[in-house]
Amino acid sequence: MSTSTHRLRLGLEDLLEQPLRTVPVEIAPGADSLEVRLRYDRRQATVDLGCEGPAGWRGWSGGARDHFVIAAGTATPGYLPGPLEPGLWHVQLGLHQLPLEPVDIHVEVLTPATTPVPAEPDPPPAAATPRASARDLPAPAGLRWYAGDFHAHSTHSDGEQSLSELATLATGNGLDFLAVTEHNTISHLPHLPRVGARHDITLLPGQEVTTPTGHANAIGDIGWVDFRRHPDHWLEQVEADGGILSINHPLQEDHAWQHRMRRLPPALELWHVTWFLEPTATAPWTLLSRWPEGTILLGGSDYHHPRHGYVPGTPVTWVAAEDRSAEALLEGVRAGRTAITRLPIPQGPALVRLDDQLLAVDADAAVLRDVAGRSRLLHGDRVVIDDRWQGPYRLEAPDGTLLAISP
Repeated sequence: MSTSTHRLRLGLEDLLEQPLRTVPVEIAPGADSLEVRLRYDRRQATVDLGCEGPAGWRGWSGGARDHFVIAAGTATPGYLPGPLEPGLWHVQLGLHQLPLEPVDIHVEVLTPATTPVPAEPDPPPAAATPRASARDLPAPAGLRWYAGDFHAHSTHSDGEQSLSELATLATGNGLDFLAVTEHNTISHLPHLPRVGARHDITLLPGQEVTTPTGHANAIGDIGWVDFRRHPDHWLEQVEADGGILSINHPLQEDHAWQHRMRRLPPALELWHVTWFLEPTATAPWTLLSRWPEGTILLGGSDYHHPRHGYVPGTPVTWVAAEDRSAEALLEGVRAGRTAITRLPIPQGPALVRLDDQLLAVDADAAVLRDVAGRSRLLHGDRVVIDDRWQGPYRLEAPDGTLLAISP
């Protein structure tokens, strides 16, 4: 066995100078597993943890874990299993929060690993629940509106439930699909087809590209996106690989989007779950004036754990697609066929497009507003919106609570 301990003493000045630090680790030929343990005073600091091997990125767990194991046939969630290439590896330390006075940070490296990787919880599928798509919202010929969520996390990053537990929650809330978007890792991607089939839900592959100055979701069956590079590169890579890049929670507290880009991504997570905390807020509509016309609008619950008090599908993003396969859903998103509602309840107010018409469905006594500031009170359960109005549009309850959005 080989054991080495690396001691760093870092404070706020170090964070400001270089927020991502690496600890080099030499892996000898024949090593079959690696274990890394991180120790520091969590009352004073928050340090993210990740790993890169000679052949590329092996995983990231942010501040959710203080140790990980990588072996040929298994790995801690968030990390990619596989043979250990001999040579120089780098333990990645993200200096998320550090005090003014430096603190001790210890990184212990063991080869081989001594801690087993526990099995992930794999509950049976939930009892059959009607899917929200059975509502059969008005859709163009050959298409159906499918209900889902474009932002959720499992134990593969800083979520607290396994992929299988996450799928159970999503199907129990009537969702047809769920994008699993882990922070700076794609270790979950190989598991999504099996878990999705077991629970009869489409699990869309995704990565939340995460930096201290903003997050973005890379959706699609694409490779790992390097968060250490400029967002202009993220966009170029994602589009070249056939994926979709979306800016996440652009106005959320200390996670707001601050990056400048030559060209904004085509999609925007306009309705993040935090809007539920202030349901009459209008700041997101101000943001729209800075985004190009035709921006694809998405919603995301950003689900992490049950203590949130809500489940995946808060809010719901609807996609008009030929079927609920990942390919068809992403094609629907690329075409801009999205709508967002507050919840997947059977008769909740919705705004959907039917060919060249915009329809307000089950929205009697709701207030329609457009991006130009015009508004009207709706009467009836199916109202055709005059094409002189200018999108994006939103439906509000009489008290101003947001109910639905359409591009």
